[in-house]
Amino acid sequence: MPVADVKLTSADRVLFPDDGVTKGDVFEYYRAVAPALIPHLRDRPFTMKRYPHGIDGEAFFQKQAPKHLPPWIPTRQFRTHPREGGSRLVDFALVNSVEAVLFMVQNNCIDMNAWYSRVDKPDRPDFVLFDLDPPDDGFALAIEVAHLIRELLDELGLPGYVKTSGADGIHVVAPITRRSTFEQTYHFAERASRLLEERHPGKVTTEWLKKKRQGVLVDHRQNGWGKTIASVYSVRPKPGAPVSTPLRWDELTDDVLPRDFSLQKALDRVKAHGDLFAPVLENPRPLAAAQRALDALV
Repeated sequence: MPVADVKLTSADRVLFPDDGVTKGDVFEYYRAVAPALIPHLRDRPFTMKRYPHGIDGEAFFQKQAPKHLPPWIPTRQFRTHPREGGSRLVDFALVNSVEAVLFMVQNNCIDMNAWYSRVDKPDRPDFVLFDLDPPDDGFALAIEVAHLIRELLDELGLPGYVKTSGADGIHVVAPITRRSTFEQTYHFAERASRLLEERHPGKVTTEWLKKKRQGVLVDHRQNGWGKTIASVYSVRPKPGAPVSTPLRWDELTDDVLPRDFSLQKALDRVKAHGDLFAPVLENPRPLAAAQRALDALV
């Protein structure tokens, strides 16, 4: 199906009022970045986060595929457990093509939020996430903590890859073979985060309550079944229309700012470097060996 068959409406609608970035701009960005983006979304249950009135308007999450979902976008059904209790069956869209990405943008999605696991093994994540949430004006400290995480992962024999979250934080991703459960990845992330907290007091914290934190929160709680992450190359609903952008570790220097990576800069980087996050898909390592190495340290 040709891209032109995804009809864009309201192309001139301004989604980012302070920057003049329109729905059409976001549409064209995703069309250009799709070859790098789609491998990271493929076969992962997708949650639509929709901004019908731009980033300053009310947004809403939609897990259930909309009734007007085209038949060429596949779905898979999973049972979910809403916070309000009970459970329900949800048909999740799978964003496996350029056209599917553009359909989501047409339906007012700005960032692309997908599971850590794929539909053939929904209970087996293929990465561990270290989600860094710095204090106000603490992005330089988050950069330092990201490097501390990388050093620990190196110590454990588990490569880590880094990207800006595109919002205010940093994501460090450790790709793993799809043998471990979410319970095991949660346990690993928690133990690793608490070890970092012990080694680097005042810089690293696992304290959930913001008023009690000292340092950068390394949020292991984001490793759980059904959790979503804003994918690499996602535009984020923040001023400047920043993109969640992968970096080489030597590029993560203390002068990097959370909103440095615009739509055009992200595209220029893909053109210059290719997909720096490709190893996340291509180079998984067993978690069990890293877990044993971690157990020996704590």
